[in-house]
Amino acid sequence: MRLALKVDVDTDRGTREGVPNLLAACREFGAPACFLFSLGPDQTGRAITRVFRPGFFAKVSRTSVVEIYGVRTLLNGTLLPAPHIGRRNADVMQRVREAGHEVGIHCYNHYRWQDYLATMTREQVAAEFGAARAEFRRIFGTEAHTAGAAGWQSNGLSREAYDAAGLLYASDTRGVAPFFPRIDGRVFRTLEIPSTLPTFDELMGRPEFPDAAIVPHYLSLLEADRVNVFTLHAEIEGMGRRQLFRELLGAWRERGVEFVRLDGYARQLLQDRAAIPVCGQVMAPIDGRSGLVATQAKL
Repeated sequence: MRLALKVDVDTDRGTREGVPNLLAACREFGAPACFLFSLGPDQTGRAITRVFRPGFFAKVSRTSVVEIYGVRTLLNGTLLPAPHIGRRNADVMQRVREAGHEVGIHCYNHYRWQDYLATMTREQVAAEFGAARAEFRRIFGTEAHTAGAAGWQSNGLSREAYDAAGLLYASDTRGVAPFFPRIDGRVFRTLEIPSTLPTFDELMGRPEFPDAAIVPHYLSLLEADRVNVFTLHAEIEGMGRRQLFRELLGAWRERGVEFVRLDGYARQLLQDRAAIPVCGQVMAPIDGRSGLVATQAKL
């Protein structure tokens, strides 16, 4: 069994508190991870506009959003100023790379990308991703070689920006296997490695998934014929559900899971580009998540 960990870091607090906790857990269990950072202003509080999306209230009520994120974070960008994540937390981000983990771009402004990508122009998408690239260069002194979109929001314009940036690979979608995305008839050059497993927040609080059932459920989902990809969040597995995540890492270790790096996996795949399938990328609902997300069409 092979498994890759992808960490989405959404907020200022998640960067400051959740990331160090995850570094400790990864060190304890010998698990490499790809940390994808939000690099600009934390405007999490503005996400209240999502109340009109189907399923939003159900998710909020069962996932203890206030407990996990904290009142301060949920007011960022509304009643409180939006802290600039990259400027405040460059040292934390640099420690991730120094610890031997992969680093990449989640977004510049999480709220703006997740809520407005679908209505942005080509110029706006390029500017938003360009701002993330510039902040990444300032912090790490090099170009990012990977990105994973906020909220799994991805379209032809964002794929165009990825291709222009010359990324090694991206991880924007939910699916089953690596592919080259096709959107509106256009095939994009940047390899996509989708997340194959559900996230904690898609399971938490559901009557069929009490905490005691979550670890066994993840063990049951592992596939032996592929690299399983699990996306976690600094604010959840690194803070509110820290102990449960440690239990999951331990269970994976006991099962004999081999933790692999996504960049190494991407390089291995790209040695034979012709063998990588082209698949459609579509927006579709995911069980346990509100709204639509970028999804790999059926192979």
